[in-house]
Order: sequence, then structure tokens, then C-alpha cells
Amino acid sequence: DSFVDAFVSNVKQSAEIVQKSSAAGSSFKQIIADVLAGEYDVDAVNAKLDELIASAPAVMFIWEASPFSKKAIRAMEMIGADVKIVRLDDPWDEGNPLRAELGRKTGRTSVPCIFIGGEYVGGYDGGVGEESP
Repeated sequence: DSFVDAFVSNVKQSAEIVQKSSAAGSSFKQIIADVLAGEYDVDAVNAKLDELIASAPAVMFIWEASPFSKKAIRAMEMIGADVKIVRLDDPWDEGNPLRAELGRKTGRTSVPCIFIGGEYVGGYDGGVGEESP
């Protein structure tokens, strides 16, 4: 049955991603981000991330339904900041690899993920932590 074969293949691929991410010392949240992202071209995704981060003075990666993303957008609007919004949930198949690589760049997989002047400054309720590169 092709459904069963596809399911088994997806489970095997996810298990391989978990093993690879774990072996690299990734956090639990990073492993989940990696599994959701699936297989992708790491270099192409990082080139896209660099392009997006450099595309405006302030860039915020969000999920539309995220309460913290909504609060961050409102806060930026209140202070009159001109922020480029990049949705990681539209479409998910493009956003999940971006999220996985953002996690590697910043040490955090949560949203929002805010860059000002090309530098990561944190999310809504926390700035750059000790664990961030």
C-alpha cells in the first residue's frame, strides 16, 4: 500500500533527522524544528535567511497566530518602527527550514525572532541570552 510505504518512509526520515540533530548536540526544541523542517538545502536556506535579514533595517520573523508575534508587531507599531514582517507559517514548507536555521543562528527556535541592523536582538519578551552566539 503506497500510503503505508509513504508513512514508513516519513517515520524513517524523521528518525534519521532526530539522530543527526541529537548527535550535533541540538536542544530538544531545535530537534523538533529540524524534524518539522525535514530535508532541505542548508546552504540555500541560509542564503535566503541572510538575504531576508539584510533586506530591511528591522526584520521580524513571525507566525501569524503566535500571541508573542502579535504583541511584538503591536509594540513596533506603537513606537512607529518600520519593520519588515517575514511569516514562517505561510507556507509552512518554506518557513520550517527557515525556522530551523534561525534556531542555529540565534540559539532560539521561538518566534518572534527580531533582527535590527542585521543583528539578532531577541524576541518579544527576551533579548539575546548568554547562550546566543
